[in-house]
Amino acid sequence: MKTKFSIIAFFAVSFVVFFTGCTKDKCSTTYTYQVYEPVYMDYAELRGSVASEAPRSLENPGKIYLFGSYLFVNEMNEGVHVIDNSNPAAPVNKAFIRIPGNVDIAVKGNVLYADSYVDLVAINISNPESASETRRLENLFPQRIWDLGYYYGDPEKGVIVNWELTDKTETVDVACGQEASQYYYWGSWGAEGDFAGGPVLAGNSGAPSIKTNATLGGQGGSMARFTIASHYLYCIDNTDMNLVDIADASNPVIWTKQSIGFNIETIFPYGNNLFIGSRNGMYIYDNSNPASPTLISTYQHITSCDPVVVEGNYAYVTLRSGTPCQGFTNVLEVVDISNLSSPVLVKQYPMFNPHGLGIDNGTLFICDGDAGLKVFNATDPNTIDQNLLKHYGTVQAYDVIPVNSSNDILIMIGTDGLYQYDYNDLNDIHLISSIPVI
Repeated sequence: MKTKFSIIAFFAVSFVVFFTGCTKDKCSTTYTYQVYEPVYMDYAELRGSVASEAPRSLENPGKIYLFGSYLFVNEMNEGVHVIDNSNPAAPVNKAFIRIPGNVDIAVKGNVLYADSYVDLVAINISNPESASETRRLENLFPQRIWDLGYYYGDPEKGVIVNWELTDKTETVDVACGQEASQYYYWGSWGAEGDFAGGPVLAGNSGAPSIKTNATLGGQGGSMARFTIASHYLYCIDNTDMNLVDIADASNPVIWTKQSIGFNIETIFPYGNNLFIGSRNGMYIYDNSNPASPTLISTYQHITSCDPVVVEGNYAYVTLRSGTPCQGFTNVLEVVDISNLSSPVLVKQYPMFNPHGLGIDNGTLFICDGDAGLKVFNATDPNTIDQNLLKHYGTVQAYDVIPVNSSNDILIMIGTDGLYQYDYNDLNDIHLISSIPVI
């Protein structure tokens, strides 16, 4: 079942049916209105649903993760596409792993870690076409409110997987002589969207209107909420960083939880540090002891969605407007982090609606939403806007992974598909393959 969530909205009374029972001071009126009600999946079904299936087409792709010759592409809230990418010019869709409620992924060895609504699951992918769950850590993500709906539904019934428009009829007391149409029913749909969970889903028509440190193994994009260092898996939620011990890859064990702040969105490892993006700023952690990251400093910015990538002495941050970020700024910020204890803004560059980004040896890739993929020479942080190398304006770009190998390959995901570009020659950046959304 495809899950769709919409922005918080209100619903007016649809129509009055009849009046009854007037007394001296009040009357009763019965009216009908429409409201979105949650559709639940019970926990027994949720926790028995992981399975390998035949490969399927991309429909609503989310985050991407590269491990060895395999590329894993999240299908929002449904599972993971397994793609053999040993030849980036001819990727082969090998299998689909069904994981209800999946948004984030990471891989160590033969084990894929994935969220499944409130749970974390470990899945043996030694044979991706016959994957099997090895362990599940239940309720590790109780704050996944945007699609679970803890504040909009009843968690005792299970997890929310959809919303259905339903007619409701109620009888209320009103002052005699007042029009029933003055009364409104206020409801709230589960907030849709972005929360670093994947490309923004299409709104319901009934509503008002990277590259990681090579020593870490796998590579995730800038929108990732999972990353791995040493034998620890780091999973961030809205407020916390959960550390999971994966020394025994198939048998993950909860290690600890650290409170970070509010509106936490992304995590990016670089060297011995972790850079965590939130809607209010960037948190820099010393991760020289992977079992116990320690906060070094915080860089504050205006409220806005905020992924971050790092190379050398600079952090690159995109800020964008849109649900649920509530901001109105669309910019690229370049931050000097040569002194990790005191990050300093170098320059801002206006953008259209930037999402994920990547950096490789001074080449900066920015997914500018509907404005497409933009490639810049960023060796001089003060002149980035003057050094546009390539612009693919007809794609909807969400996130990227630049792969620094014998052949420099950029992997990009967007709402319309998966794209791979050869950027080995910066004077001849070109598309080498794509898998479209169908």
